[in-house]
Amino acid sequence: MSSVAHPIHLPAGLADDLDLIAEMTADFARSRDIEETLRVGLEHIARRMEAEAASLFLVDPGSGELVCHACFGPTDVTGLRLPPGKGIVWRAVDSNTPQLVENTETDPDFAAQVDKNTGFRTRSILCAPLAVRDEKLGAIELFNKRVHDSFDKDDRRILLALAASAALAVINARQAAAMAEQEAFRRELALAADIQRAMLPPARDPDFPIHGVNLPARGVSGDFFDVIELDGDRVAFAIADVSGKGMNASLLMAKTASLFRCLAKRLDGPGALLVAIDSELAETGSAGMFVTMAAGVLERASGRVTIAIAGHEPPLLVTPSGIRRIEGLLPPLGILPELFCDGCPETVLDLEGGALYLFTDGLTEAHEESRMLGSEGVETLVLRHRDLPAAERLEAVIADVARDGLMLEDDLTMLVVEDRR
Repeated sequence: MSSVAHPIHLPAGLADDLDLIAEMTADFARSRDIEETLRVGLEHIARRMEAEAASLFLVDPGSGELVCHACFGPTDVTGLRLPPGKGIVWRAVDSNTPQLVENTETDPDFAAQVDKNTGFRTRSILCAPLAVRDEKLGAIELFNKRVHDSFDKDDRRILLALAASAALAVINARQAAAMAEQEAFRRELALAADIQRAMLPPARDPDFPIHGVNLPARGVSGDFFDVIELDGDRVAFAIADVSGKGMNASLLMAKTASLFRCLAKRLDGPGALLVAIDSELAETGSAGMFVTMAAGVLERASGRVTIAIAGHEPPLLVTPSGIRRIEGLLPPLGILPELFCDGCPETVLDLEGGALYLFTDGLTEAHEESRMLGSEGVETLVLRHRDLPAAERLEAVIADVARDGLMLEDDLTMLVVEDRR
């Protein structure tokens, strides 16, 4: 016994419908310009389903309105915005079910004002929602069947299938756009990190009296340090910490670093320098951000440091005579310039053959053996590695709190100023 396969002959109308669904699904799936694909696809759908006009609405995530992104027919309603709950199209979106209206005059939700504004006369409507799972994206709306009085259930089934394909296309396009945006942001962040690293001073010879290290908690840092050689065998230095993290903090950091470099050689002393930077930051500050900062000048011949502090972590002075913290009296920069109207106090320190350690709160708030370091913990780390050369000493301290590749909770910057007479 043998069997013979007989070809299946579909009714011409059904075959055309299936071809349309297959064509539109393929177009939606491979499209790179979703807006243009939806516009062209909407025209094909309207012509094939013998509609006088058609519109495609998407929900605006910002306003919650339905916005017409594509249309076909005698009037252009692209950009038309419908507030939530207004019209038959919103009924389809809210209920997530297709709407077949044979006579708009008998439907209480029909938005007649649109016809009045455009001059188009709507007699019947077929509307299918665009949705993926519980996410409501919008709807496709067809107007006025050309040949018959209104659309029918077969039209509804076809439009529902096409709407499902269009909804997936919208989701795919948004995901692709989000991935592209994330990749662009990643590249921008990497570029910002490169620029920021270039702003840090270069590594110095082991015999140079000042060394620093910066370790960002993210790709870019809100901390900075800088070292500038002045005339008379003097060296200016600074360390700062911008409130917050990430890109905004790094931008404010870059501005503060630029101000320091511009003013360090022009102003007489670190106190005047901090007052000038505070004035500039307060004038152009944004979003309540501020900067804690310590700046100083080392006289290499005498081993004397003049330092000014604005809201920054107290530096640690380690000399043969003992250890003490250098407290500042003023708040961070960029908050209230009136607080700096009488200047910024300076403190003169004799290093006595020892060293001055400056650091951001990324060090004091770091953890060692599950405990926050605090000022006492920083003292312990500094003394633990005090016999190492300066640059190696900083690296050893950082390694103690950033071991095993663990991510830091905050940017970490440290500076050591030595008396190398």
